[in-house]
Amino acid sequence: MTSKASERKSALARGRGGAPNRPAAAATINGGAEPTVVFFDDPRIVRDLLGDYDANLAVLEDRLGVQAVVNGNAVSLRGPEDACEAAKAVLEQLYARLAQGEPIGIGEVVGAIHHTRTLEPGEDASLPEAQQIRTRKRLITARTPMQSAYLTALQKNDLVFATGPAGTGKTYLAVAFAAACLESGRCDRLILSRPAVEAGERLGFLPGDMREKVDPYLRPLYDALYDTLPPERVERGLATDVIEIAPLAFMRGRTLAHAIVILDEAQNCTPVQLKMFLTRLGEESKMIVTGDPTQVDLPQGKDSGLVEAIDILSGIDEVAHIPFTRRDVVRRELVGKIVDAYEAVEGRDKRHG
Repeated sequence: MTSKASERKSALARGRGGAPNRPAAAATINGGAEPTVVFFDDPRIVRDLLGDYDANLAVLEDRLGVQAVVNGNAVSLRGPEDACEAAKAVLEQLYARLAQGEPIGIGEVVGAIHHTRTLEPGEDASLPEAQQIRTRKRLITARTPMQSAYLTALQKNDLVFATGPAGTGKTYLAVAFAAACLESGRCDRLILSRPAVEAGERLGFLPGDMREKVDPYLRPLYDALYDTLPPERVERGLATDVIEIAPLAFMRGRTLAHAIVILDEAQNCTPVQLKMFLTRLGEESKMIVTGDPTQVDLPQGKDSGLVEAIDILSGIDEVAHIPFTRRDVVRRELVGKIVDAYEAVEGRDKRHG
């Protein structure tokens, strides 16, 4: 919970009984220019929009540098003009999503802010539109402009590379997109692949059947599957090979038609392995290749083929590359602070090493 949300919670507990009106705060900001006021129709939706103890509103204030006061179904915003317009756009977009039945949390608030911040000065703050994926279990909305670009690229291209740090949603959105295609009949199969670097890809020496051998290496893909599809749908798909676990080492010689094929952790593929994988693409299929070129776990002396493949294929139609950056990390704020702290220490070590 943010510090502002904590302050609001304490204030409400002291005597405002959870009501959204905050006259004490209004006295602080009523001087100066007229505030930007946003009006809403449904008080029940407004309660969800604000969040528990106005936590969503506190995030808006923190991230955009505005002050907000709620009075019934109206929210008054004060601060720099551009920031107030952005805040208004975020509130209106989130209200519309709630009115359509989509749940809203802090992640969605941060995502809407990310989209609005891509506007040029003076541009209409209502323009950015987050792309969405709908499955039977849930509706997934892009939380950054790059995620929206990713979902657009997946719709338009047969081969999409997504690179960048952990936490940017490149694997999760790939699986969600594939799950939606499977449910809508746009593909017949979903094939998940990942190099088992820790086992040296000598899976025959591991105990158990094929699924048991590769489960530890494909767990992030399973997590995304179960988050986007009902558990019984996932289990039935795995039992019938509609959802197939296909270790990279066992892909040679296959042609994958009418399928969505996902290769995760592709930075751990050698150039020969990645070329082999990419040439498995068959009719009416799409491939999604994800990886972080800065996190290569290959044995010393072996080069990663990911960056090379992106460079070689960059001029081909129907091939897209989405380069995520640190700004696209969408994990909870505390995780971002932890990553920043570690990187700061690593930076000091390199300077003094």
